[in-house]
Amino acid sequence: ISVSHTTRSPRSNELDGVDYHFVTNKIFENYIKQNKFYEYAKIFNNYYGTLKESVDELILKNDILFDIDWQGNKQLSKFKELKLTKVFILPPDKGELKKRLTNRNQDTQEIINKRLVEYSKDIVKWVDYDYVIINDNLENCVSQLEKIISDTKNKFKI
Repeated sequence: ISVSHTTRSPRSNELDGVDYHFVTNKIFENYIKQNKFYEYAKIFNNYYGTLKESVDELILKNDILFDIDWQGNKQLSKFKELKLTKVFILPPDKGELKKRLTNRNQDTQEIINKRLVEYSKDIVKWVDYDYVIINDNLENCVSQLEKIISDTKNKFKI
């Protein structure tokens, strides 16, 4: 899994360098100016982005899974050499999203409300993906994702 950079504060269960690379706005904006990102976006006043350097190192040895939003997908899709298979994973409905965000108890109510407002705008981006998975059951979701990855790897075998 590609480890993105972000300017948001770490949650209590997150580790720097494992979940994200947590950096300041100044550092992140310098990376933008230096064109160091394959993709980046500002989401709810925080930057998120994937450094080219880390991807280029990983891709020589492994397949990479990016956990990014539709904005990042749009930017990454411009790099044809990455041979992307794009999978859009979404909850069954807005009510379930609200329940999951609330139950994980990691975001303020303000952030949850912002995410729910953006849901309707975000969901229409599914057309930019190769596959869509409705995450109504975690085991089924993981199984579908594993099959997509396996099928894609077989497709690109030489």
